[in-house]
Amino acid sequence: MSEFRPVPLEYATRLINHGPTIMVTSRCKDGRQRNVMTAAWSTLVEFDPPRLVVVINKEAYTRTLLEESGVFAVCVPAASFIDQVYAVGSVSGRGMDKFSRFNIRTVQSTGLDIPVIEEGCVAWLECRLLPEPGPQERYDTCFGEVVSAAADQRIFRDGLWNFTDQNRELHTIHHLGGGNFVLSGEMIHARQI
Repeated sequence: MSEFRPVPLEYATRLINHGPTIMVTSRCKDGRQRNVMTAAWSTLVEFDPPRLVVVINKEAYTRTLLEESGVFAVCVPAASFIDQVYAVGSVSGRGMDKFSRFNIRTVQSTGLDIPVIEEGCVAWLECRLLPEPGPQERYDTCFGEVVSAAADQRIFRDGLWNFTDQNRELHTIHHLGGGNFVLSGEMIHARQI
């Protein structure tokens, strides 16, 4: 049984506000082709409704699919999934199904019918591509509106991350280049002053 639970949209922005490496999943319009890629550059740009931006090369297969279908998902991988994260970021999906090649299981999102990764990931955000005249056509930025989100309740609950020594394999990762990553750090809490 999945540990994933829906995340209210008011907390969806917290799923990536700490800058983790992400995996972007996409599909073609009719759903027969799909792809997954790793991305290190994503950030939030709006809170209500939640919107984000992901940098995806204009020539990438994922970009082709998400522009055709108008939908994509952002999946947040856990430390235990680092080998798959690096693998899918190192090869193109043109001519192969990276999900099958790297043994990545997916479930279909409920709203936009996008493949999302729960096994190996700790959160996902289902997004509708926002057409941006000008920049999107010229640059590698893709804007998305988050329409639903879910997270693994063992590490994200009540709208907050809970990184501990006991759930280290579920910590998110941050890419440093050349196959090197770091884990999300030790949590510290601010006190009222």
